[in-house]
Amino acid sequence: MSDVAIHVEKIGKKYTLGTGQQGGMYGYKSLRDAIAWRMGMLKDKLSFKGHDSPADAANNDEFWALKDVSFEVKQGDVVGIIGRNGSGKSTLLKILSRITEPTEGSVQLHGRVGSLLEVGTGFHPELTGRENIYMNGAILGMRKTEIDRKFDEIVAFAETEKFLDTPVKRYSSGMYVRLAFAVAAHLEPEILLVDEVLAVGDAAFQKKCLGKMGEVAKGGRTVLFVSHNMGAVEQLCNSAVLLQAGILRNYSSDVRYVINEYRFSREETGSLTRWVKMNNRYSNRWFTTNAFYLSDQNGQQLQFPVSKKNDVWINIDGEVAACNPALTIGYAIYAEDGTLLYWTYQSDSSDTDRPILKVGECTLRSNIPVELLNEGRYTIELIGGIYNTEWFFEPRTDVPTLMLDIEGGLGESKYWTQRRPGVLAPNQKWLVTCQ
Repeated sequence: MSDVAIHVEKIGKKYTLGTGQQGGMYGYKSLRDAIAWRMGMLKDKLSFKGHDSPADAANNDEFWALKDVSFEVKQGDVVGIIGRNGSGKSTLLKILSRITEPTEGSVQLHGRVGSLLEVGTGFHPELTGRENIYMNGAILGMRKTEIDRKFDEIVAFAETEKFLDTPVKRYSSGMYVRLAFAVAAHLEPEILLVDEVLAVGDAAFQKKCLGKMGEVAKGGRTVLFVSHNMGAVEQLCNSAVLLQAGILRNYSSDVRYVINEYRFSREETGSLTRWVKMNNRYSNRWFTTNAFYLSDQNGQQLQFPVSKKNDVWINIDGEVAACNPALTIGYAIYAEDGTLLYWTYQSDSSDTDRPILKVGECTLRSNIPVELLNEGRYTIELIGGIYNTEWFFEPRTDVPTLMLDIEGGLGESKYWTQRRPGVLAPNQKWLVTCQ
């Protein structure tokens, strides 16, 4: 018997922009869309305009979400699928779960497949929590006896015992998400496909989800796990797939290597030390960022790698479009393994020295305490939003990103010049009293 759980052979998925289908009238799935397409044809004829055939239209507006992707996953492997937004991660899982068909190529799956692609898929708002557990469990492939056996465990995990016989339309968003994940997480398939479940819920729930995912992985089941949480990918997975613009860029059992390749080849950075606005991709009604870059104290370009003796400053050049006391702009810095070291905003300052943001152009600057950091490469993300209301630069998503290379173990020490164990390597002062 083969030990291959998933075999993907040169799959591709093509969409036609503007229709959401695969091209022209013959790709439409509803009568309304077909009529609209025919009316467009008639209008063009009456106005003596030419019109492409359905095939020509598809060629002009086609978009390949995936192209020529091939890989194999062995039984019991836990594979992280990473890449920036729009790289094809969710499309790949939808093909594997047979929600959508590939335009080309083939997929072979050996074993029962369970998927959690969108938390809450299959829930009916008019049904109670109890009824939705059985209905959603059936949709996800569970037998009634299996649901009966798992029912108490599902309810305990979701912490919704008091509301089981209440229609889920009256649930809070947190309760809804907890119950939906609990149903899907207690499946027992040979292959489990999971898409970004750790992005929902509060911090305690995310930690609980991560623990459950760890149990699934240790249970010997094959798991494909899409996430922007690099720490979770490294913790859970024994191999990783990197997708970029629909193309498989790397597939390796060296998870950290694949993660680092993703982090350090982000196309939008332009260079590792400077990001400059090229389009309206991050537009919002509060703050426009024109440049995000590293410099020395005087604003001059740094030479990399940076010694721990240097001053390193974050610079954010932008324009405030409208004043809001809750406007927060700052950065997050991560170690090589994805560990968050800290977030900081301009609003972190005390009331007496807090910078005042006024409408118009401005530059925000903050120093990075490199004297505390160890030798290595660090990722710096631009973050910002309206406090407790909305993000327009959300941490751990596709935001402007810089890289900082630091060399030297303890900076001033002549005895330890290399990297030390741990994330931090501060040159601590010691007082020693000997008798």
